[in-house]
Amino acid sequence: MDEEEEVYSGPSKTSRKKAMIALQLLGEELVELSSDQLAQVPLPEELRDAVRDAKRIRAFGALRRQMQYIGRLMRDIDPDPVSAALDRIRQRSGAAVAELHELERWRDRLLASDAALAELMGRYPACDRQHLASLVRAARREQAEARAPRSFRALFQELKALFAPPDAQGGAAQGPDEDEDEDPGDDTQQGKPLYSKH
Repeated sequence: MDEEEEVYSGPSKTSRKKAMIALQLLGEELVELSSDQLAQVPLPEELRDAVRDAKRIRAFGALRRQMQYIGRLMRDIDPDPVSAALDRIRQRSGAAVAELHELERWRDRLLASDAALAELMGRYPACDRQHLASLVRAARREQAEARAPRSFRALFQELKALFAPPDAQGGAAQGPDEDEDEDPGDDTQQGKPLYSKH
């Protein structure tokens, strides 16, 4: 063997430290996931249980010890499938946030100008203009009179149903973040869908 040839002795101390930090960050991201999102990540059952336990811990010291335990468990798994699953979740979350912002922008435009309604009708000629205009008028009255924003929320849900892909429109009109305070007795929200399905 050439005297100048170096014998590989494994990863350097710096490389091992970087790898441990990367695993720790992955573990922290796992704990931040919702239950539904966590179910999408391929994890050994012991690690999944440890993450679930960490989500329930509130005391700082106990949480730190649990995160250290998760870090030790993370060393025994292949992190690549976990990272790939987290990337997919981030992409879906980013798309959902962008969609939410787009719906909010349209709602604000409709409340600010009648021209926005004409533009929307140009894009979606099959939608129910009368029902949509009724919701817009009711939401404007709510804002002017500082009343509960029931029609304001209903307008968001109608836009959400309108913008949804065709295969998702059947269940899009009710969203978990917007429907809890809607008043079943408000005649601006009942019975009449925005999008006519033929």
